[in-house]
Amino acid sequence: MTQEYFALGLGLGTQNRKGEWLDTFYPKPILAPAAKLVDAILSVIEPVHGNTASAVNRDQMAQIAEALKAAGNKEQAELAVQLASGNQPLVVTILTTDDAPGSVPEGYLKLHLLSHRLVKPHSINLNGLFGALPNVAWTNKGAVDISELKGRQLEARLKGEMLEVMSVDKFPKMTNYVVPSGVRIAHTARVRLGAYLGEGTTIMHEGFVNFNAGTEGPGMIEGRISAGVMVGAGSDLGGGCSTMGTLSGGNNIIISVGKECLIGANAGVGIPLGDRCTIEAGLYITAGSVLTMIDSDGAVAGTTKARELSGQSDLLFRRNSKNGAVEVLTNKSAIALNEMLHAHN
Repeated sequence: MTQEYFALGLGLGTQNRKGEWLDTFYPKPILAPAAKLVDAILSVIEPVHGNTASAVNRDQMAQIAEALKAAGNKEQAELAVQLASGNQPLVVTILTTDDAPGSVPEGYLKLHLLSHRLVKPHSINLNGLFGALPNVAWTNKGAVDISELKGRQLEARLKGEMLEVMSVDKFPKMTNYVVPSGVRIAHTARVRLGAYLGEGTTIMHEGFVNFNAGTEGPGMIEGRISAGVMVGAGSDLGGGCSTMGTLSGGNNIIISVGKECLIGANAGVGIPLGDRCTIEAGLYITAGSVLTMIDSDGAVAGTTKARELSGQSDLLFRRNSKNGAVEVLTNKSAIALNEMLHAHN
C-alpha cells in the first residue's frame, strides 16, 4: 500500500546559539505530496517515522535536488538547488499526518499552508501551537532569541548600526514569508503568518488579521479578524470593529461572518453571522445580548437572545435611539422567525 503524506516543506530558518529553531521559511510548501516525491527525499536523509523536521546540510540539500530531478519534480528540485546555494540552516519537514505541531518547523509549515491558501482556517490541527513556538524578537536582522537580544544590540551599536526590534511575539508578520496574489495590505505588521487572505482582499491601515483566520475575498477589512474567524466574500468590516475569536472570549463557538455582510465602525460580533447581515456602527452583539425582534411591518414580535440567531441570514442589528433597546429586523415574517427560534427550545 502506498504511503500517504499530509504535507512537505523544503526550507531554511533561523536558529539561536544553542541550535534551536526560532523560525522557518518554506517558499513552496506542498499539501498531500506524492509518495514518489517524498521517497526521493528519503533516499538522501534518514528515514522518518511520523511527523519529522530534519536539519540537513548544503551537500545533503544538493543531493535532494538531484533526487527530486530524477523523480521528475523540476520545481522542487530547483528550490533545493537554491536552498543549497545559501549559508542558512536548512530543514526538510515531512508531515505524515495532520497531528498537533510538535516543533517550530512543523508549526511554521502549517502556518505557511494557511497563508499560501493551500488549506483554510479550521481545516487543520493547530492544537498546542502556542506551546511549540518560542517568543522571538523580530528585528530588521531577522528573528533573534530574546535571551540573546541584549548582546546582539550591543554588537550592532559597536559597529555603528541599529538593531531595530519591530515586535516581540510568537508569530511574525505574514508578508515576510508569504505575499498572496491579488491582495492589498496597508500595514503589513497587522497581518500575522497563518492568516488566509482570499483574492481581492484589502486590509486597510487599522485592519488586523490573526493566524488561522481570514477572508474568502473579495472584502474590505478595516477592523479586527480575531483568531479562528473567517469572513465571507463581499463582506465589509468597518473601522475599529471587532470579531470575537476563540482566544478572546468566544470559547468553543466558532465565530464567522457570511457573504456580503457589513459590520459597522466600532461595532462587534460574538455570534456566527449568515449572509447579508448588518450590524449598526457602535453596536456589539454577544451571544447573550437580548434582542427585540421587529417584523417586516415594524411591529414588535417578541424577544430572544442573539445566540438563537446564529448563522441566520438577512438580519439587521441596530440600537433603538429612543429607548436603547437592541433590535433585530428580518425580511421574514415575525411568525416564521418565532417558529425558527422556538424549534430550538
